[in-house]
Amino acid sequence: MKKCFLLLSVLCVSIVAITALPACADRAPVPIEEINPGFVYVGPVGDGGWTFTLDIGRRAVDEAFPGLNSAYVESVPAGPESVAVMERLIRQHGSRLIFAGSFGYMDFVQEVAQRHPGVVFIHISGFRRAHNVGTLFGRMFQPRFLSGIVAGSLSESGNIGYVAAHPIPEVIRMINAFTLGARKVNPDATVNVVWFHSWHNPGMEREATQALIEEGVDMMAMHADTGAVAQASEEAGVFVIGYNNDMSRFAPTMHLTAPVWNWEKLFTPIVQQVADGTWESEAVWIGMKEGAVDLAPFGPAVPEEVRNMVNAERERILSGEQLIFTGPIRDQTGTIRIPEGVTMTDDEIWSMNWFVEGVIGEIP
Repeated sequence: MKKCFLLLSVLCVSIVAITALPACADRAPVPIEEINPGFVYVGPVGDGGWTFTLDIGRRAVDEAFPGLNSAYVESVPAGPESVAVMERLIRQHGSRLIFAGSFGYMDFVQEVAQRHPGVVFIHISGFRRAHNVGTLFGRMFQPRFLSGIVAGSLSESGNIGYVAAHPIPEVIRMINAFTLGARKVNPDATVNVVWFHSWHNPGMEREATQALIEEGVDMMAMHADTGAVAQASEEAGVFVIGYNNDMSRFAPTMHLTAPVWNWEKLFTPIVQQVADGTWESEAVWIGMKEGAVDLAPFGPAVPEEVRNMVNAERERILSGEQLIFTGPIRDQTGTIRIPEGVTMTDDEIWSMNWFVEGVIGEIP
């Protein structure tokens, strides 16, 4: 069975289900050797980023459950093609559990799930649920905030570049959290956003990075699926904050850190619940406290005082003291969007469609 993935997010309305649906608590246990989980990826497993980390999670789950026999299909577009891929995983591989790795698969997951009520579907980054469809994601905005502190501390000019995939709430809230972190240590810092409208396009990622550096940024960040931004930053001698996993191998001298995914922390409980017959449809959105997301090790250029500051903020996040999206927060126009002392709800964070003060760029 070949292998692939995706992560879109276009118009996220809420982390909870749009329609309240009864959870299916009376599922029969499924022997581990009969679960045969299938993973649908939007990019290639060798992308060095998003799909690469998803597949690390898949392999970790295989190791955690002797007898589990997973399969994956890579580079599956978010369109009707994904229906055929999921059907093939069910009919040929015998999958009783499907992980669909992109927001763009949402409607197609619902379509296939209706035809296979005995199969559990987990839609990564989506919001639509059904009796046999759950949603799954991590609170990546937490380590994004921490990485912003690193960027704001080491950028001499305060002029930071950010290469971003799609103008969707998932990406927007990451940019905002990063900007809040940068401006926590440098209130005058700006984050210059360039959209390249794709998840996986190393050439465009590189071109966007080079354009931002030519415009004078001295720090790069990214929401893209490959190591192209890090590589271009290394070549230009510009510090870079990676994404998805530790990207220091792409930028050994200029990589500072990266918000990273630990997908095994998200996948393992679901496999166990399916095996036990206890799985219920729900919206799972967990963060650093549960180990689902974290910050990569610091690069050699990060000073001790910055490491200590970030680690202190990390402890505040783990304790629940630092909630990140707590007012006062202004938008790009300087208008107070979140009053002082008010914390955004999960639904508000999940569906964020505006930029905080300090972001330079538009949301198309």
